[in-house]
Amino acid sequence: MKELKSITKLTDSFQRLPGIGHKTAEKMAYQVLEMNDDTVEYFSNALKEVKQKIHHCPICGAYTENDICDVCADESRDKTKVLVVSYPKDVIAFEKIGSFDGVYHVLGGVLSSVNGVGVDDLNIAQLFNRIKEQNVSEVIIATNPNTEGETTALYLAKILEHTNVKVTRIAYGLPLGGHLEYADALTLSKALEGRKKI
Repeated sequence: MKELKSITKLTDSFQRLPGIGHKTAEKMAYQVLEMNDDTVEYFSNALKEVKQKIHHCPICGAYTENDICDVCADESRDKTKVLVVSYPKDVIAFEKIGSFDGVYHVLGGVLSSVNGVGVDDLNIAQLFNRIKEQNVSEVIIATNPNTEGETTALYLAKILEHTNVKVTRIAYGLPLGGHLEYADALTLSKALEGRKKI
């Protein structure tokens, strides 16, 4: 029997998602075939809306559907305390614990010579602007505890040495080589509480 081109195309599309192998992608494609038209249209519209409505906050770089994100818009947040993370998903992880009252700054990645990511590829210049404009007193570095995350944290600590800002790093309640987005709320909370000066 000849391959069904539409199923092959949908399987290839699902396979582009991280952690989805060929068999799972193929199963998902055939599952879509079994859905009724309303469900498929809802699914299709949800995919389009994600790309059309969600963008990076122009202040911190987190995901938002508004002009600026909820954290940056919240006047009760302590804007002198900035938690620096690598990716927008990391903001969501910290917001789930509900104990951080400061604001965030998303770098948009980590330094990585292997992947060709350098200083100019990250949102570091805007961090310096925020430090000046918001009278930031503490920068808490919360990059992943792996080689790239540590390299990025050390670089930030070095370039912030000559400012009047206290630079701290979240504690190692997180396993080395782990990722913030997969950490549970208690682990993140303890890591934040145990931050230290670097």
